[in-house]
Amino acid sequence: MSAGAIAGLIAAGSFLLLALVGCFVLVKLGRIFDEIADRVRQTDGTIDEGTARVRQAGTTVDEVNQALAHVNTELERVDAIATNVQTITGNVSALTGLFAATLGGPVVKVAAFSYGVRRAAAKRGRGGLHAAARQPGSGSGSVQRKAVR
Repeated sequence: MSAGAIAGLIAAGSFLLLALVGCFVLVKLGRIFDEIADRVRQTDGTIDEGTARVRQAGTTVDEVNQALAHVNTELERVDAIATNVQTITGNVSALTGLFAATLGGPVVKVAAFSYGVRRAAAKRGRGGLHAAARQPGSGSGSVQRKAVR
């Protein structure tokens, strides 16, 4: 074997080794690209989930806005009711004042008169119980009344 043949064998071996390393690198790059494709598919699924959640949140926000509009309508009704109750309260107060001014004085006078009559009747009733007492030493049998206060 000549030196040129040995050099050719070394060059062929080196080329074979370089081709094997290149194949190894290409296999690894293929696996990396497959992994990247899987990650892209997963990301696409995650993006679809996120989009669905955003749509659901948008629907929820729309429902909340409708509920708030309904609550505002009901609050306007309650405000109208509160205004009517305030008016009624003012009317009842005025009616009470009118009743007190119109009937209050005579009712107080009647109450005072009836109190006086009851008190006088009570004093008279107590005086009648003590009226039957006799004084000692008087043979006439007369009954004297004692004033009870």
